[in-house]
Amino acid sequence: MSPQAIVFVDGVTLAVRRDGRGPPVVCLSAIGHDSDDFDGLAERLGGRCETVRLDWPGHGQSGPDSHPASAARYADLLEGTLDSLGVTRPIVVGNSIGGAAALILASRRPVAGVVLCDSGGLVPVNAGTRALCALFAGFFRAGASGAAWYDAAFALYYRIVLPAAAAKGRRREIIANGRRLAPILAEAWESFGRPEADLRALAAHLDLPIWVAWARRDWVIPLALCRPAIRTMRDASLSRFDGGHSPFLEDPDAFAAGFSVFLDRVGVSRSPSPGPALSTSRPCPARSPTPTAG
Repeated sequence: MSPQAIVFVDGVTLAVRRDGRGPPVVCLSAIGHDSDDFDGLAERLGGRCETVRLDWPGHGQSGPDSHPASAARYADLLEGTLDSLGVTRPIVVGNSIGGAAALILASRRPVAGVVLCDSGGLVPVNAGTRALCALFAGFFRAGASGAAWYDAAFALYYRIVLPAAAAKGRRREIIANGRRLAPILAEAWESFGRPEADLRALAAHLDLPIWVAWARRDWVIPLALCRPAIRTMRDASLSRFDGGHSPFLEDPDAFAAGFSVFLDRVGVSRSPSPGPALSTSRPCPARSPTPTAG
């Protein structure tokens, strides 16, 4: 599928898909995934919201990035993308690294609400975290270096990450891209072990509605490790869903129902918005991202 818009931010060509009409809902995927993860959610929300789906650098139809992958880098690119598109005060749905990028964005500019799906940034970066991140980074570095066993191991890994039947098609596509994306996956996992990946204090200071939507079978980011950070959030609610890491993809009907309740909470009307559904393919002008503090 061709992107509906191309934006140029800090030397990176980013593909963006925009569907539906109404208040903007920005959808941010996990590392190794792309905007296709949100196809089902976009269909379910089309009459109530506009979904804005971004492919991270090197993913989907976006170009490469000369900077290594991290939540902070992705938040910079996200800011530039929203400026280019003229999107203001969105609801931001973020999965894994996308959740961490959503938290950083919400600390920098007004957003209507944040949905954290098995989000990064909510666990302490301690010796155990650093060891686990180094282990995963080494796994993906081996794949990038051509290890013969990597394809089979990555396929097994993703059957654990996305175990739900509803995600079978996307799981197959992600596995097919596993070796191509291995260098980016390694960069991301290296970044997760750095002190700046700990966003607990930032999250605790956000004064806006947050819905935490977690997959029950997530062993990559277990909810038990994140509960202390969730309890410190000023206006957060928690729901759990079937699946391993991406509840909107693995338990789509239940997630959409819960998301509808969250839309009520942030004041989005249930009536369809007037005017035609948005569909645009025009390139957008380049914008420079806001530097990350710290």
